Amino acid sequence: MIGRKNMGRASPLLLVLLALGFFFATYNLLTLVIQYKDSSTGLGSGISDPVTEMPANSRKLGKSNLKFHVALTATDAPYSQWQCRIMYYWYKKMKNMPGSDMGKFTRVLHSGKGDHLMDEIPTFVVDPLPEGLDRGYIVLNRPWAFVQWLEKATIEEEYILMAEPDHIFANPLPNLAHGYNPAGFPFFYIKPTEHEKIVRKFYPEDKGPVTDVDPIGNSPVIIKKSLLEEISPTWVNVSLRMKDDPETDKAFGWVLEMYAYAVASALHGVRHILRKDFMLQPPWDLEVGKRFIIHYTYGCDYNMKGELTYGKIGEWRFDKRSYLSGPPPKNLTLPPPGVPESVVRLVKMVNEATANIPGWDSLNSG
Repeated sequence: MIGRKNMGRASPLLLVLLALGFFFATYNLLTLVIQYKDSSTGLGSGISDPVTEMPANSRKLGKSNLKFHVALTATDAPYSQWQCRIMYYWYKKMKNMPGSDMGKFTRVLHSGKGDHLMDEIPTFVVDPLPEGLDRGYIVLNRPWAFVQWLEKATIEEEYILMAEPDHIFANPLPNLAHGYNPAGFPFFYIKPTEHEKIVRKFYPEDKGPVTDVDPIGNSPVIIKKSLLEEISPTWVNVSLRMKDDPETDKAFGWVLEMYAYAVASALHGVRHILRKDFMLQPPWDLEVGKRFIIHYTYGCDYNMKGELTYGKIGEWRFDKRSYLSGPPPKNLTLPPPGVPESVVRLVKMVNEATANIPGWDSLNSG
């Protein structure tokens, strides 16, 4: 039996440590910018073929037309809570629009206890990993949360979208999966072939070529529920084994759990349809267009000329890490002229949500 972790309010020291952790994570992300710009195509333009790879025979299947359940894994920290509220606001706006296959919504709360958002957002509480097992890498709780939720919850839909708090639905999302081929977003920094030596520790040669490990994380992914039930326990085990291996932990760092999902899927013989239009990531993706999810993990820093300032706090900025202990204020200042449409759209969507969510300023902590 997994014990529940006692969780109180964050101390000032913990918030400082979190801030430092986010700083270094952001720094690591920024070092990847040049690679991203080199590897991305169509930045600032429409995507002519969003399907970068589709497994054999999938193109013959046609559109699924089956509803998917939106599953959002989260903690009860204020930083997670305000993002979940914005995400759920835009889910409700997009759910019934033409082209949407969204079904019901669940925030899978892996804090072991409820919080004050239980009445606002449909929530299913699960236990975190035993204390100390995640070693400060809190996203290791994500696969364990899915194992518990899939085992205990009643889920009507045949498909599931695995989502995260810093996702905003920019367009109605159809079911991009095809039968037993899930749909995923190809991340430029998930490169199994470049880490073959490490990947082979968890994906032996007799399982197949390393190219069978897709360049994805678990989110966003739309997947058949029965497949996720098979993959999730393996995903937990691979994640913990990777964290226990110093070489793997050092090589994969903050994306370790993403590699673990990719490897676990490959171990089950599951290949993903890779959809570039599944998601965009400001400020590097310049336009929203017909893409479905805005992922605001990167900080957006600009001078007043509308120029992006790499690795430097801008005269104008929007960075989710600026709001670790509470939500951003209403009516954020819009970016200066010249800033890409994707960033302007992001801030406008945040402002719309905060203006319409009841009690936005009053519910600051768990």
